[in-house]
Amino acid sequence: MTVSRRVLLAAPGALLLSAPTRADQQRLAAALLDFTGGQPMREGRVRLDVSPLVENGNAVPISVMVETPMTTADHVRRIGVFNERNPQPNVITAQFGPRSGRAFLATHIRLATSQALVAAAEMNDGSFWSQRVEVIVTLAACIEG
Repeated sequence: MTVSRRVLLAAPGALLLSAPTRADQQRLAAALLDFTGGQPMREGRVRLDVSPLVENGNAVPISVMVETPMTTADHVRRIGVFNERNPQPNVITAQFGPRSGRAFLATHIRLATSQALVAAAEMNDGSFWSQRVEVIVTLAACIEG
């Protein structure tokens, strides 16, 4: 990935100006709690691929993959992607089953500003796994005025 000089110079300022508020963090925590139904979530098994430095937040490519054989005995039921600072914390939720073949989700999302993204997966045994990634956005999108 090549990064322009403008993006590189803007990144430190974007970090300082975009520290999440307590309300942002609480909204993300509430969305994750709703997804898990109060069950504990562990780090691992989920891989959220997104560029750590995004020049334009209007169309950010992301993909989520979960380590599982996708058999009847061990498969993903749902994958959810959540964000910290967009107007809506739940970006997408996709349903899976053993006949899905593999637990993979790819899409483009909008990011209002620099923030954390969380990908979470519910397994058929009721366990929840996740990965959190911090993303710096230099040109914001979806800001309500």
